[in-house]
Amino acid sequence: MSGVVSKTPATEPALSRAMQVAPAWLRVAGEFVEIAKPRIALLVLVAVTVGYGLGCQGDWRIEPWMHAMFGVALAATSASAFNQLLERRTDALMRRTARRALPAGRLAPRDVFWFGVLAAVIAICDLALFTNLQTTLLTVASLALYALAYTLLKPRSGLCTAVGAVPGALPILLGWTAAGGGLSIEGWTLFAIMFLWQFPHFLAIAWRYREQYAAAGLRMLPGGGSHRIVGLLATTYALALIPVSLLPSEQGLAGNLYAVTALGLGLWYAVAAIGFARRGTDSSARSLLRASLVHLPVLLGVLLLDHWWLLQ
Repeated sequence: MSGVVSKTPATEPALSRAMQVAPAWLRVAGEFVEIAKPRIALLVLVAVTVGYGLGCQGDWRIEPWMHAMFGVALAATSASAFNQLLERRTDALMRRTARRALPAGRLAPRDVFWFGVLAAVIAICDLALFTNLQTTLLTVASLALYALAYTLLKPRSGLCTAVGAVPGALPILLGWTAAGGGLSIEGWTLFAIMFLWQFPHFLAIAWRYREQYAAAGLRMLPGGGSHRIVGLLATTYALALIPVSLLPSEQGLAGNLYAVTALGLGLWYAVAAIGFARRGTDSSARSLLRASLVHLPVLLGVLLLDHWWLLQ
């Protein structure tokens, strides 16, 4: 569900520091909020909202949208809990994750397990009762792919990146299906945009923290971590994203404003990826990461805005 989207280590302990002077019950609540990775959950909710806004075709009904948001957010929370539960030992070996609640011993594994189970049960029941079968089944698949397949592959194969990109791309499709869009070509186009966007983004993160991942025994980089292979893959996916991101205009979901924006953002993302491929430095990886963090929210925002202008 959270896919391969990550966050920088500077944000990891921030909530924990704030909670050090709080009452005990509030500190525990804060630790569970950290387990949920709220920044990633926010991106998931943005994707669900964009998918819903495109899929509802102007008939925006508040109740199914809110249940889609609630259910998918809880599923993402559950996936994050199980991911951190399974990775608590490797997290303890990396500077960027060692201060998380589980490796630092601030939460017990048993409590995180039941927290994940409860979030998953509520999410599935809510989606089944208030959205539709497609959205519910896709959410279950996303949770399983992230919490199990992606997590268990990380110490074994660089293919974990591709597996993790699937649940990372599904939230926008979940919003689309919750709005009644079904598993149409337009919905899968939205999924493809999110899927391709993740690779340069995550490869830049994995390159910056490659030594920590290697020390923890996690094979996050393909091709044995070769700079040439990693850079070539980032560039290939960034270039592939350009024509795919233009498809919503061809499919009638958006107009010329979106097409021009997608082309400009796509070229910028590709240039940043090429720069990373040529230099392979931490600085070029940071530039690529910054480009990715601007690219996606602007692209999705303009897509939804242009779509609604077409409906007027």
